Amino acid sequence: MNRYWSPLVARLSPYVPGEQPADLNLVKLNTNENPYGPSPRVVEAVRAELGDRLRLYPNPESDALRDAIARLHGLTREHVFVGNGSDEVLAHAFQGLLKQSLPLLFPDVTYSFYPVYCDLYEIAYQTVPLRESFELDPADYQRENGGIVFANPNAPTGRALPLPQVERMVLASERVVLVDEAYVDFGGASAIPLIAKHDNLLVVQTFSKSRSLAGMRIGFALGQPHLIEALTRVKNSFNSYPIDRLALAAGVAAIDDREWFEDTRRRVIESRNTLSAGLARQGFEVLPSATNFLFARHPAHTGAALASALRARGVLVRHFNKPRIDSYLRITVGRPDQCAALLQALEHIL
Repeated sequence: MNRYWSPLVARLSPYVPGEQPADLNLVKLNTNENPYGPSPRVVEAVRAELGDRLRLYPNPESDALRDAIARLHGLTREHVFVGNGSDEVLAHAFQGLLKQSLPLLFPDVTYSFYPVYCDLYEIAYQTVPLRESFELDPADYQRENGGIVFANPNAPTGRALPLPQVERMVLASERVVLVDEAYVDFGGASAIPLIAKHDNLLVVQTFSKSRSLAGMRIGFALGQPHLIEALTRVKNSFNSYPIDRLALAAGVAAIDDREWFEDTRRRVIESRNTLSAGLARQGFEVLPSATNFLFARHPAHTGAALASALRARGVLVRHFNKPRIDSYLRITVGRPDQCAALLQALEHIL
């Protein structure tokens, strides 16, 4: 039936998300979900919102959540945009800010949704190779461009760029520089303090990872008001009610419970360090990570073979069949028992 498709749709190569298996007995370490549930305050807030009010539309500008995010980061509501997951926020930014006459720049090994957005919105782009160590060098971006996008810490490599280097990236463009900080709470340095100095900086974050709300789909962007206004204009031309009542209540409650956030974040970081050491003892080369996942390869085994063998033993990890990284596995940091199960399975396989 593709004779009904537009030429644009026929050209698209959509993003492929990580597998969400129906078998709940699998050790699921493939989609970077937080192994610990959301704050109990979140559950209480969602329960309190259930009832007759669900017949009413939510606040179209998500004011309560924007205010909570602004307070957390020492900004004002006018500096905050929220959307239905950070992927939607990114999509609005690509369409509303990054479609320029010169090509957009982003790393060759990064979040694979970036080229998908470019194809969807017909944005010219160039990929900039990471160094052999998978590190990003701001010097490589000193060229004419229509904007820059990069994840920090990077996905899927896990490597983080120090804040002075992030600022060099912001200075490398006269257009918008978008820093995608989906994993920043696990060890990266956020660029949010740079917003006051740079009117071309947009920082995007999510509630999916460090606040355990992947199922609620809450993302946000921070930047000077003129950038936020552009995103709002796109939103209100696309979907004026992106955040539902339950998600709004959950987001505010998640921010309010700082103790839960800090405790679960610390536990993930501790497990990451333990898992990294365990993989190294088994002969893996593990990249330094500031995220809730590890990027690792074994010199004697292909990434595809290891991923397949792990699945046969009930453990899911992510393998990308792409240039430069096809020998690597991206392994989500799970609970200690899940990490132990992974290491045990690998011991048998190796």
